[in-house]
Amino acid sequence: MRTERTQVAIVGAGPAGLLLSHLLHRRGIGSVVLEIRSREYVERRVRAGVLEQGTVDTLMEAGVGERMAREGLPHHGIELRYGGRGHRIAFERLVPGRRITVYGQQEVVKDLIAARLADGGRIDFEVSDVAVHDIDTDAPSVTYVDASGERVRLECDVIAGCDGFHGVTRPSIPEGVLTVYERDYPFAWLGVLARVRPSAEELIYARTERGFALHSMRSSEVSRFYLQVEPDEGLEAWPDERIWAELKTRLETVPGFTLETGPIMEKGITPMRSFVVEPMQYGRLYLAGDAAHIVPPTGAKGLNLAVADVRVLTEALVAWFRTGSAELLEGYSRACLKRVWRAQHFSWWMTTLLHTFDSDDAYGRRLQLSYLDYVTSSEAAATTLAENYVGLPFEKGPHD
Repeated sequence: MRTERTQVAIVGAGPAGLLLSHLLHRRGIGSVVLEIRSREYVERRVRAGVLEQGTVDTLMEAGVGERMAREGLPHHGIELRYGGRGHRIAFERLVPGRRITVYGQQEVVKDLIAARLADGGRIDFEVSDVAVHDIDTDAPSVTYVDASGERVRLECDVIAGCDGFHGVTRPSIPEGVLTVYERDYPFAWLGVLARVRPSAEELIYARTERGFALHSMRSSEVSRFYLQVEPDEGLEAWPDERIWAELKTRLETVPGFTLETGPIMEKGITPMRSFVVEPMQYGRLYLAGDAAHIVPPTGAKGLNLAVADVRVLTEALVAWFRTGSAELLEGYSRACLKRVWRAQHFSWWMTTLLHTFDSDDAYGRRLQLSYLDYVTSSEAAATTLAENYVGLPFEKGPHD
Protein backbone atom coordinates (compact mmCIF):
# COMPACT_ATOMS: atom_id res chain seq x y z
CA MET A 1 0.00 0.00 0.00
CA ARG A 2 1.35 3.41 -1.00
CA THR A 3 1.18 6.02 1.77
CA GLU A 4 0.70 9.72 1.04
CA ARG A 5 -0.18 12.79 3.05
CA THR A 6 -2.26 15.94 2.64
CA GLN A 7 -3.85 18.46 4.96
CA VAL A 8 -7.48 17.89 3.92
CA ALA A 9 -8.78 14.71 2.28
CA ILE A 10 -11.95 15.49 0.37
CA VAL A 11 -14.22 12.61 -0.59
CA GLY A 12 -16.40 13.52 -3.58
CA ALA A 13 -15.78 15.67 -6.67
CA GLY A 14 -19.14 17.35 -6.86
CA PRO A 15 -19.58 21.10 -6.42
CA ALA A 16 -19.02 20.92 -2.64
CA GLY A 17 -15.76 18.97 -2.76
CA LEU A 18 -14.30 20.82 -5.74
CA LEU A 19 -15.18 24.27 -4.41
CA LEU A 20 -13.78 23.42 -0.98
CA SER A 21 -10.52 22.27 -2.55
CA HIS A 22 -10.32 25.43 -4.65
CA LEU A 23 -11.07 27.81 -1.78
CA LEU A 24 -8.57 26.07 0.49
CA HIS A 25 -5.90 26.27 -2.20
CA ARG A 26 -6.44 30.02 -2.47
CA ARG A 27 -5.79 30.27 1.27
CA GLY A 28 -2.64 28.12 1.15
CA ILE A 29 -4.12 24.82 2.41
CA GLY A 30 -3.47 21.59 0.51
CA SER A 31 -6.04 18.92 -0.31
CA VAL A 32 -6.65 15.81 -2.39
CA VAL A 33 -10.08 15.13 -3.91
CA LEU A 34 -11.22 11.52 -4.36
CA GLU A 35 -14.03 10.58 -6.76
CA ILE A 36 -15.37 7.15 -7.68
CA ARG A 37 -16.71 8.29 -11.06
CA SER A 38 -14.76 9.29 -14.16
CA ARG A 39 -14.10 12.91 -15.02
CA GLU A 40 -16.32 12.56 -18.08
CA TYR A 41 -19.23 11.26 -15.99
CA VAL A 42 -18.88 13.99 -13.36
CA GLU A 43 -18.75 16.74 -15.97
CA ARG A 44 -21.82 15.43 -17.81
CA ARG A 45 -24.01 14.64 -14.79
CA VAL A 46 -27.10 16.85 -15.10
CA ARG A 47 -28.32 18.29 -11.80
CA ALA A 48 -29.49 21.65 -10.51
CA GLY A 49 -29.18 24.79 -12.56
CA VAL A 50 -30.51 27.68 -10.45
CA LEU A 51 -27.79 29.61 -8.62
CA GLU A 52 -28.61 32.00 -5.80
CA GLN A 53 -27.09 35.46 -5.71
CA GLY A 54 -24.70 34.40 -2.95
CA THR A 55 -23.56 31.36 -4.92
CA VAL A 56 -22.86 33.51 -7.96
CA ASP A 57 -20.95 36.00 -5.82
CA THR A 58 -18.91 33.19 -4.24
CA LEU A 59 -17.88 31.74 -7.60
CA MET A 60 -16.99 35.16 -8.97
CA GLU A 61 -14.92 36.06 -5.89
CA ALA A 62 -13.15 32.70 -6.17
CA GLY A 63 -12.09 33.42 -9.73
CA VAL A 64 -14.12 30.62 -11.33
CA GLY A 65 -17.09 32.63 -12.58
CA GLU A 66 -15.87 34.04 -15.88
CA ARG A 67 -17.72 31.53 -18.09
CA MET A 68 -20.78 31.67 -15.85
CA ALA A 69 -20.88 35.47 -16.24
CA ARG A 70 -20.63 35.05 -19.99
CA GLU A 71 -22.98 32.12 -20.58
CA GLY A 72 -25.29 32.05 -17.53
CA LEU A 73 -28.83 33.36 -17.82
CA PRO A 74 -29.66 36.02 -15.18
CA HIS A 75 -33.31 35.97 -14.10
CA HIS A 76 -35.11 38.73 -12.24
CA GLY A 77 -38.32 36.83 -11.48
CA ILE A 78 -40.30 33.61 -11.72
CA GLU A 79 -43.90 32.92 -12.70
CA LEU A 80 -46.46 31.06 -10.59
CA ARG A 81 -49.08 29.68 -12.98
CA TYR A 82 -52.40 28.34 -11.72
CA GLY A 83 -56.11 28.74 -12.31
CA GLY A 84 -55.59 29.77 -15.92
CA ARG A 85 -53.43 32.78 -15.05
CA GLY A 86 -49.74 33.57 -14.67
CA HIS A 87 -48.43 35.66 -11.76
CA ARG A 88 -44.89 37.06 -11.85
CA ILE A 89 -42.83 37.32 -8.67
CA ALA A 90 -40.63 40.31 -9.54
CA PHE A 91 -37.26 40.05 -7.81
CA GLU A 92 -36.06 43.42 -9.12
CA ARG A 93 -38.89 45.14 -7.23
CA LEU A 94 -39.19 42.90 -4.17
CA VAL A 95 -35.48 42.26 -3.45
CA PRO A 96 -33.58 44.98 -5.36
CA GLY A 97 -30.08 44.07 -6.45
CA ARG A 98 -30.57 40.31 -5.99
CA ARG A 99 -31.42 37.73 -8.64
CA ILE A 100 -30.81 34.15 -9.69
CA THR A 101 -28.63 32.85 -12.51
CA VAL A 102 -29.48 29.75 -14.53
CA TYR A 103 -26.22 27.87 -15.10
CA GLY A 104 -26.07 24.08 -14.97
CA GLN A 105 -24.38 22.30 -12.10
CA GLN A 106 -22.30 20.33 -14.57
CA GLU A 107 -20.98 23.63 -15.92
CA VAL A 108 -19.97 24.72 -12.42
CA VAL A 109 -18.20 21.38 -12.01
CA LYS A 110 -16.35 21.80 -15.32
CA ASP A 111 -15.17 25.26 -14.29
CA LEU A 112 -13.97 24.05 -10.89
CA ILE A 113 -12.15 21.00 -12.31
CA ALA A 114 -10.41 23.17 -14.88
CA ALA A 115 -9.36 25.64 -12.19
CA ARG A 116 -8.02 22.97 -9.84
CA LEU A 117 -6.02 21.23 -12.55
CA ALA A 118 -4.66 24.54 -13.85
CA ASP A 119 -3.43 25.29 -10.32
CA GLY A 120 -1.75 21.89 -10.04
CA GLY A 121 -4.50 20.55 -7.80
CA ARG A 122 -5.01 16.83 -7.42
CA ILE A 123 -8.28 15.07 -8.21
CA ASP A 124 -8.15 11.27 -8.27
CA PHE A 125 -10.99 10.03 -10.46
CA GLU A 126 -12.25 6.44 -10.77
CA VAL A 127 -11.13 5.37 -7.32
CA SER A 128 -12.80 2.45 -5.54
CA ASP A 129 -13.05 0.76 -2.15
CA VAL A 130 -12.96 4.11 -0.34
CA ALA A 131 -12.96 3.95 3.47
CA VAL A 132 -12.27 6.50 6.21
CA HIS A 133 -10.37 5.59 9.36
CA ASP A 134 -9.63 6.97 12.83
CA ILE A 135 -11.92 9.96 12.45
CA ASP A 136 -12.19 10.27 16.22
CA THR A 137 -8.42 10.76 16.55
CA ASP A 138 -5.98 13.49 15.51
CA ALA A 139 -4.60 11.22 12.77
CA PRO A 140 -7.47 10.33 10.41
CA SER A 141 -6.89 8.73 7.02
CA VAL A 142 -8.63 7.53 3.89
CA THR A 143 -7.79 4.31 2.09
CA TYR A 144 -8.77 3.60 -1.50
CA VAL A 145 -7.79 1.85 -4.70
CA ASP A 146 -6.68 4.26 -7.39
CA ALA A 147 -7.53 4.08 -11.09
CA SER A 148 -4.43 1.95 -11.77
CA GLY A 149 -5.45 -0.63 -9.17
CA GLU A 150 -2.91 0.36 -6.52
CA ARG A 151 -4.01 0.62 -2.89
CA VAL A 152 -3.37 4.00 -1.28
CA ARG A 153 -3.44 5.25 2.28
CA LEU A 154 -3.98 9.01 2.41
CA GLU A 155 -3.04 10.43 5.80
CA CYS A 156 -4.48 13.84 6.65
CA ASP A 157 -5.48 16.26 9.37
CA VAL A 158 -9.15 16.53 8.39
CA ILE A 159 -11.60 14.64 6.19
CA ALA A 160 -14.39 16.46 4.33
CA GLY A 161 -17.32 14.24 3.42
CA CYS A 162 -18.67 15.74 0.19
CA ASP A 163 -19.73 12.42 -1.33
CA GLY A 164 -23.50 12.87 -1.45
CA PHE A 165 -26.45 11.10 0.10
CA HIS A 166 -25.25 7.59 -0.84
CA GLY A 167 -21.57 8.19 0.00
CA VAL A 168 -19.32 6.35 2.44
CA THR A 169 -18.42 9.15 4.84
CA ARG A 170 -21.70 9.66 6.73
CA PRO A 171 -22.15 5.90 7.44
CA SER A 172 -18.65 5.86 8.94
CA ILE A 173 -19.89 7.92 11.90
CA PRO A 174 -20.69 5.58 14.82
CA GLU A 175 -24.31 4.59 15.30
CA GLY A 176 -26.18 6.78 17.74
CA VAL A 177 -24.13 9.92 17.13
CA LEU A 178 -26.34 11.40 14.43
CA THR A 179 -29.96 12.41 14.70
CA VAL A 180 -31.80 11.96 11.40
CA TYR A 181 -34.75 14.07 10.31
CA GLU A 182 -36.45 12.99 7.11
CA ARG A 183 -39.65 13.07 5.11
CA ASP A 184 -40.58 11.28 1.90
CA TYR A 185 -43.15 12.77 -0.46
CA PRO A 186 -45.88 10.76 -2.25
CA PHE A 187 -44.63 11.69 -5.73
CA ALA A 188 -41.48 12.01 -7.82
CA TRP A 189 -40.17 14.33 -10.52
CA LEU A 190 -39.72 13.25 -14.11
CA GLY A 191 -36.91 15.47 -15.39
CA VAL A 192 -36.40 16.13 -19.10
CA LEU A 193 -33.56 17.85 -20.93
CA ALA A 194 -34.57 18.84 -24.46
CA ARG A 195 -32.82 20.53 -27.35
CA VAL A 196 -35.42 23.23 -27.82
CA ARG A 197 -35.42 26.96 -27.25
CA PRO A 198 -37.13 27.97 -23.99
CA SER A 199 -40.77 28.94 -24.45
CA ALA A 200 -40.50 31.64 -21.77
CA GLU A 201 -37.81 34.00 -20.54
CA GLU A 202 -38.17 32.97 -16.88
CA LEU A 203 -38.98 29.83 -14.93
CA ILE A 204 -42.63 28.81 -14.77
CA TYR A 205 -43.94 26.92 -11.74
CA ALA A 206 -47.33 25.49 -12.73
CA ARG A 207 -49.88 24.04 -10.32
CA THR A 208 -52.67 22.04 -11.98
CA GLU A 209 -55.19 19.43 -10.93
CA ARG A 210 -53.15 16.90 -12.95
CA GLY A 211 -50.02 17.71 -10.95
CA PHE A 212 -47.09 20.08 -10.90
CA ALA A 213 -44.95 21.09 -13.90
CA LEU A 214 -41.85 23.27 -14.18
CA HIS A 215 -40.51 25.00 -17.26
CA SER A 216 -36.83 25.85 -16.89
CA MET A 217 -33.83 26.19 -19.17
CA ARG A 218 -30.10 25.55 -19.40
CA SER A 219 -29.21 27.84 -22.31
CA SER A 220 -30.82 29.74 -25.15
CA GLU A 221 -31.06 26.44 -27.06
CA VAL A 222 -31.68 23.85 -24.32
CA SER A 223 -34.70 23.61 -22.03
CA ARG A 224 -35.28 21.70 -18.80
CA PHE A 225 -38.71 20.44 -17.75
CA TYR A 226 -40.12 18.59 -14.76
CA LEU A 227 -43.39 16.73 -14.28
CA GLN A 228 -44.89 15.46 -11.03
CA VAL A 229 -45.37 11.69 -11.41
CA GLU A 230 -46.16 8.74 -9.18
CA PRO A 231 -43.21 7.69 -6.98
CA ASP A 232 -43.07 4.18 -8.43
CA GLU A 233 -43.29 5.16 -12.09
CA GLY A 234 -40.67 3.87 -14.54
CA LEU A 235 -39.27 5.68 -17.55
CA GLU A 236 -40.79 3.06 -19.84
CA ALA A 237 -44.19 4.54 -19.01
CA TRP A 238 -43.10 7.92 -20.35
CA PRO A 239 -42.24 7.86 -24.06
CA ASP A 240 -41.38 11.22 -25.56
CA GLU A 241 -44.84 11.73 -27.05
CA ARG A 242 -46.53 11.31 -23.67
CA ILE A 243 -44.07 13.67 -21.99
CA TRP A 244 -44.73 16.48 -24.46
CA ALA A 245 -48.50 15.92 -24.34
CA GLU A 246 -48.51 16.14 -20.53
CA LEU A 247 -46.23 19.16 -20.45
CA LYS A 248 -48.53 20.94 -22.90
CA THR A 249 -51.58 20.06 -20.82
CA ARG A 250 -50.04 21.42 -17.61
CA LEU A 251 -48.26 24.47 -19.05
CA GLU A 252 -50.51 25.72 -21.86
CA THR A 253 -53.10 27.02 -19.41
CA VAL A 254 -52.82 30.74 -20.06
CA PRO A 255 -53.91 32.57 -23.22
CA GLY A 256 -51.20 33.02 -25.84
CA PHE A 257 -48.67 30.55 -24.40
CA THR A 258 -47.44 27.75 -26.66
CA LEU A 259 -44.91 25.19 -25.51
CA GLU A 260 -42.18 24.55 -28.08
CA THR A 261 -41.17 20.90 -28.46
CA GLY A 262 -38.03 19.24 -29.75
CA PRO A 263 -35.66 16.28 -29.35
CA ILE A 264 -35.37 14.95 -25.81
CA MET A 265 -31.73 14.35 -24.90
CA GLU A 266 -32.05 12.99 -21.36
CA LYS A 267 -34.76 11.98 -18.94
CA GLY A 268 -34.84 10.53 -15.45
CA ILE A 269 -37.08 10.13 -12.41
CA THR A 270 -36.03 11.57 -9.05
CA PRO A 271 -37.72 10.77 -5.72
CA MET A 272 -38.72 13.71 -3.54
CA ARG A 273 -37.14 13.69 -0.10
CA SER A 274 -36.30 15.99 2.80
CA PHE A 275 -33.35 14.84 4.92
CA VAL A 276 -31.08 16.38 7.56
CA VAL A 277 -28.54 14.90 9.95
CA GLU A 278 -27.35 16.61 13.09
CA PRO A 279 -24.57 17.24 13.84
CA MET A 280 -22.78 17.58 10.50
CA GLN A 281 -19.47 16.61 12.07
CA TYR A 282 -17.81 13.96 14.18
CA GLY A 283 -14.20 14.08 15.31
CA ARG A 284 -12.09 15.12 12.32
CA LEU A 285 -14.85 14.36 9.77
CA TYR A 286 -17.01 17.22 8.45
CA LEU A 287 -19.99 16.60 6.18
CA ALA A 288 -21.03 19.10 3.50
CA GLY A 289 -23.76 19.26 0.87
CA ASP A 290 -25.91 16.22 0.12
CA ALA A 291 -23.91 14.07 2.53
CA ALA A 292 -25.60 16.00 5.34
CA HIS A 293 -28.91 17.20 3.90
CA ILE A 294 -31.31 16.75 0.99
CA VAL A 295 -34.10 19.11 -0.04
CA PRO A 296 -36.90 18.56 -2.55
CA PRO A 297 -35.79 20.41 -5.71
CA THR A 298 -38.84 22.71 -5.82
CA GLY A 299 -36.97 25.45 -3.97
CA ALA A 300 -33.72 25.05 -5.99
CA LYS A 301 -31.61 24.89 -2.83
CA GLY A 302 -29.43 21.75 -3.05
CA LEU A 303 -26.35 23.12 -4.81
CA ASN A 304 -26.70 26.46 -3.08
CA LEU A 305 -26.69 24.86 0.37
CA ALA A 306 -23.55 22.93 -0.56
CA VAL A 307 -21.82 26.21 -1.42
CA ALA A 308 -22.97 27.73 1.87
CA ASP A 309 -21.58 24.76 3.83
CA VAL A 310 -18.24 25.02 2.05
CA ARG A 311 -17.94 28.73 2.80
CA VAL A 312 -18.36 28.03 6.51
CA LEU A 313 -16.01 25.04 6.48
CA THR A 314 -13.31 26.95 4.60
CA GLU A 315 -13.23 29.76 7.16
CA ALA A 316 -13.18 27.26 10.02
CA LEU A 317 -10.32 25.25 8.52
CA VAL A 318 -8.30 28.37 7.69
CA ALA A 319 -8.62 29.61 11.28
CA TRP A 320 -7.60 26.20 12.64
CA PHE A 321 -4.59 25.66 10.40
CA ARG A 322 -3.32 29.23 10.85
CA THR A 323 -3.95 29.84 14.55
CA GLY A 324 -4.74 26.48 16.09
CA SER A 325 -8.13 27.79 17.24
CA ALA A 326 -10.85 25.14 16.91
CA GLU A 327 -13.69 27.50 17.82
CA LEU A 328 -15.09 27.80 14.28
CA LEU A 329 -14.66 24.09 13.57
CA GLU A 330 -16.51 23.20 16.75
CA GLY A 331 -19.34 25.51 15.68
CA TYR A 332 -19.44 24.27 12.08
CA SER A 333 -22.70 22.31 12.39
CA ARG A 334 -24.45 25.03 14.32
CA ALA A 335 -23.48 27.67 11.78
CA CYS A 336 -24.56 25.56 8.79
CA LEU A 337 -27.77 24.15 10.21
CA LYS A 338 -29.33 27.56 10.73
CA ARG A 339 -29.35 28.09 6.97
CA VAL A 340 -30.09 24.42 6.22
CA TRP A 341 -33.32 24.47 8.20
CA ARG A 342 -34.43 27.76 6.62
CA ALA A 343 -33.91 26.16 3.20
CA GLN A 344 -35.65 22.98 4.34
CA HIS A 345 -38.71 24.95 5.32
CA PHE A 346 -38.76 26.98 2.10
CA SER A 347 -38.37 23.86 -0.05
CA TRP A 348 -41.11 22.03 1.86
CA TRP A 349 -43.36 25.10 1.58
CA MET A 350 -42.86 25.45 -2.18
CA THR A 351 -43.45 21.72 -2.61
CA THR A 352 -46.70 21.63 -0.65
CA LEU A 353 -47.88 24.84 -2.29
CA LEU A 354 -47.59 23.57 -5.86
CA HIS A 355 -48.00 19.79 -5.95
CA THR A 356 -51.12 17.67 -6.02
CA PHE A 357 -51.38 15.38 -3.03
CA ASP A 358 -54.41 13.20 -2.20
CA SER A 359 -56.81 13.46 -5.16
CA ASP A 360 -59.75 13.17 -2.75
CA ASP A 361 -58.57 15.99 -0.49
CA ALA A 362 -60.78 18.82 -1.70
CA TYR A 363 -60.08 20.75 1.50
CA GLY A 364 -56.34 20.62 0.93
CA ARG A 365 -56.70 21.80 -2.67
CA ARG A 366 -58.72 24.81 -1.58
CA LEU A 367 -56.06 25.68 1.01
CA GLN A 368 -53.40 25.55 -1.70
CA LEU A 369 -55.35 27.88 -3.96
CA SER A 370 -56.08 30.25 -1.11
CA TYR A 371 -52.40 30.54 -0.25
CA LEU A 372 -51.40 30.95 -3.89
CA ASP A 373 -53.90 33.81 -4.11
CA TYR A 374 -52.33 35.34 -1.01
CA VAL A 375 -48.75 35.01 -2.28
CA THR A 376 -49.62 36.57 -5.64
CA SER A 377 -51.63 39.45 -4.18
CA SER A 378 -49.71 40.35 -1.01
CA GLU A 379 -46.51 42.35 -1.28
CA ALA A 380 -45.31 40.92 2.03
CA ALA A 381 -45.96 37.29 1.05
CA ALA A 382 -44.38 37.74 -2.38
CA THR A 383 -41.32 39.35 -0.79
CA THR A 384 -40.91 36.37 1.55
CA LEU A 385 -40.93 34.03 -1.44
CA ALA A 386 -38.54 36.25 -3.42
CA GLU A 387 -35.94 36.75 -0.70
CA ASN A 388 -35.82 33.02 0.06
CA TYR A 389 -35.70 32.06 -3.61
CA VAL A 390 -32.77 34.34 -4.51
CA GLY A 391 -31.07 33.26 -1.28
CA LEU A 392 -30.67 34.99 2.03
CA PRO A 393 -27.41 36.96 2.38
CA PHE A 394 -24.52 35.13 4.00
CA GLU A 395 -23.79 36.09 7.56
CA LYS A 396 -20.54 37.94 8.04
CA GLY A 397 -17.73 35.76 9.28
CA PRO A 398 -14.68 36.73 11.33
CA HIS A 399 -12.58 37.21 8.18
CA ASP A 400 -15.12 39.23 6.16
